[in-house]
Amino acid sequence: MKADEASSIAERVRAQGLRMTGQRRIIARILEEAADHPDVEELHRRAAAIDPRIALSTVYRTVRLLSEAGILERHEFTDGRARYESANHEHHDHLVDLQTGKVIEFHSPEIEELQARIARDLGYRITGHRLQLFCLPLERTKPGARRKKPPVIR
Repeated sequence: MKADEASSIAERVRAQGLRMTGQRRIIARILEEAADHPDVEELHRRAAAIDPRIALSTVYRTVRLLSEAGILERHEFTDGRARYESANHEHHDHLVDLQTGKVIEFHSPEIEELQARIARDLGYRITGHRLQLFCLPLERTKPGARRKKPPVIR
């Protein structure tokens, strides 16, 4: 999440009547500035670089509290570790590169419309969803070689 979005994690914590300690403020800032989806161990590593007194247990308690309060979203991609991002962002989906573990955020109006149409056709209205695509890179082609056209999915 970018720090300039509508309200910061710290503001949402205070708005819910939760205490905003100095250590929670550091963890919140790290999450707001993160370009990735850090797990608890990575959050702790980054937080301890700022304040070595922050314990791993504090980071675990903080992300659990903020997740339960709806301030953070918890994701599980492929490595078995929970990863976190602010719940205050524009909707997006995730593509996970299974070779590198890289997580790419994307938004597709076509996918959103298709999901809404499927739900509507089945007599439902979507109130939320998560889409995670687990992928392997396309095979590298030799210079000058032509790639096959991707299949049309209907």
